[in-house]
Amino acid sequence: MTDATQASAQSYAHDPRNDRVEVYVNGQFFPRDKAMVPVFDSGFVLGDGVWEGLRLVKGRLLAIDEHMARLYEGANSIQLDIGMERAALVEEIWKTLRHNDMEDGVHIRLMISRGLKSTPNQDPRFIIGAATIVIVAEYKQPNAGLKERGLKLLTSTIRCSTPDVFDLRLNSHSRLNYIQALIQAINMGADEALMLDDRGFVASCNSTNFFIIRGEELWTSTATTCFSGITRSKAIKLWRDAGKPVFEKDFTLAETYAADESFVTGTLGGITPVTVIDGRKVGTGTPGPVTGKIADLYRAYCGE
Repeated sequence: MTDATQASAQSYAHDPRNDRVEVYVNGQFFPRDKAMVPVFDSGFVLGDGVWEGLRLVKGRLLAIDEHMARLYEGANSIQLDIGMERAALVEEIWKTLRHNDMEDGVHIRLMISRGLKSTPNQDPRFIIGAATIVIVAEYKQPNAGLKERGLKLLTSTIRCSTPDVFDLRLNSHSRLNYIQALIQAINMGADEALMLDDRGFVASCNSTNFFIIRGEELWTSTATTCFSGITRSKAIKLWRDAGKPVFEKDFTLAETYAADESFVTGTLGGITPVTVIDGRKVGTGTPGPVTGKIADLYRAYCGE
């Protein structure tokens, strides 16, 4: 990784063991530099597929039922036949972990495309084979330095899509508008993009879900135009179970600028503080105590 990637919300500590990890492609294992899909694969041709990011912590796949439910719901919505039942697919994940002798501290990227096409076009009727299934398991620990300083966000001019345009509950390979938003943020010296919905309310970041804290109140968007984040749902539940107030509501940039604290959630990073938005300090400009409490609750849930 370069120094620049260490500022990413998805940054992680380098682990040389990953050089030896083999990648699952359609039931076979390959060294990472030999793992490939054909240029006629629908995932490469047009991003036609779904994916999940999962974590293995001390021999446990976190929230595996929720991840599989989201994956199969997404596949069903685009009429993508994965070709195996949920339990069988989960067993393929475990097979990958056993093959690589992995038991803890692992991030898994499960990628499924519609499969091989006879020609590179958009029409799914040109599929000539079964779905392509790729499982990449890597030793990944979140970047500790990033959690200590917090993320810098920039509000992008690119808006989150509405369900009538593209439903973000579909965890699709197609993410070009979010990449555009991130490029805007990077070019302005930020780490990640904060994105608004079509009405100008705060929605999410380009790859993570976004929260603010006012007092002990936890605010996040209604999820109409943000990712169906599983870590997002866990953070909401954990804070509610602790007897604290949570609001899933519309709120503005002005209310965001007035927040005491802020953080984002994601599978790899868990709870990551946000300390600067649009050049303005969030609260004191350092990771706050309430964010720390929520992060502690999440770590306890994970068993870390």
